[in-house]
Amino acid sequence: MKYFLRLFFFGGFLLILFLIIALSRGYRPNLQKKSLVPTGILAISSNPKAAKVYVNGKLEGVTDINLSLEPGEYKIEIKKEGYTSWQKKIRLKGELVLTLEALLFPVNPSLSPLTNLGVKKAIPLDQTDKILLYIEKNDLEKDGFYILDTAKKPINFFEPLKLILKKSLLNLESLNFNEISFDFSPDFKEVILNLPNVSYLLSLEQENKALFDVTTSKETLRDAWQKEKEKNNQKILETFKKDFVRIATDSFHIVSFSPDETKILYQAKKNLTLPPFIKPPLPATNQTEEARDLKKDYFYVYDKKEDKNYRIDLILKNQKIKSSLDQSEIEGFLMWYPDSKRLVLNEDNKIYVFDYDGENKQVLYSGPYQKDFFLVSSSGNLILLINLNPENNELPDIYQVGLK
Repeated sequence: MKYFLRLFFFGGFLLILFLIIALSRGYRPNLQKKSLVPTGILAISSNPKAAKVYVNGKLEGVTDINLSLEPGEYKIEIKKEGYTSWQKKIRLKGELVLTLEALLFPVNPSLSPLTNLGVKKAIPLDQTDKILLYIEKNDLEKDGFYILDTAKKPINFFEPLKLILKKSLLNLESLNFNEISFDFSPDFKEVILNLPNVSYLLSLEQENKALFDVTTSKETLRDAWQKEKEKNNQKILETFKKDFVRIATDSFHIVSFSPDETKILYQAKKNLTLPPFIKPPLPATNQTEEARDLKKDYFYVYDKKEDKNYRIDLILKNQKIKSSLDQSEIEGFLMWYPDSKRLVLNEDNKIYVFDYDGENKQVLYSGPYQKDFFLVSSSGNLILLINLNPENNELPDIYQVGLK
């Protein structure tokens, strides 16, 4: 009798252990099938939190939430009153955890002025939070180039402007920006100001009280800066798989790296097929359909963590794909969002945001703004040139569109 009791308890122990292991791996009892079936776990978070989660149209709870679901296809929607919605179609697999992170933006964002002098020209300094401004108000003491640092906390009502160059030093009545160009150093501490007949090297860290003519040496300086930029890009590129680096160096025009340097936005120089670099493929990765057959001149995003490649469809200013876009052209319409998971697009007189895989495109801002300038600050807000009162103001000012 004792032998049978021991055998009974030992068998029960094994059964309980089996059930614990099965449950921990995602198996759940199915009463209809009278068996344990594998389930997948869907971990859903959002910013802001407490957003409603719908699975195939049915409310399942609020974020942050973990859902155990049978393998299959699902449509996930995340909604919160006063914010844009987020949705994605997924295929859930048994015994795997799939993570979804939704960023929701306010439907009515706040609008705050950062300048009040009237801005004739504004140029973003890549993704540094700084803007080169030109202000012209027929004031010898105020007219000139300034640096606005949008990352600094506001003092009183407006951000302090750092004077870089007074217009009076140039001995010009006015500046025609159709005839002017700028070449920035890789660290954005210097700039070459190219006027119609002369070029000057300017510091972007302090006021330039004298002009340094580099007309005869500007090409040499440009070449040195370009080599330094390429060297910096190569350092980041070398953190990727060697086979990918070889293909990227030969076949990609690198537009920009994501802020966390795990993704590359690039333009294909030629048609080719991108082979897999991680074998076997990682489980529970982004399930958006990839585009590994590259077409010349089209834009793509490559994610080194998951070895995934996605095509980004863009309508450019001239309404067609161009070869070898200039960096300033690209910065005028496309930038990374600071979380490295999204891109921001200036298109069709609106500002859009979409996931790095090209999905979930939505409007961030559709109010008035100057179409040739926009910036995404490191805090995740839009910086735009806006004239809210053109009847009284000839020129626009810099505004912050609050998205947080």
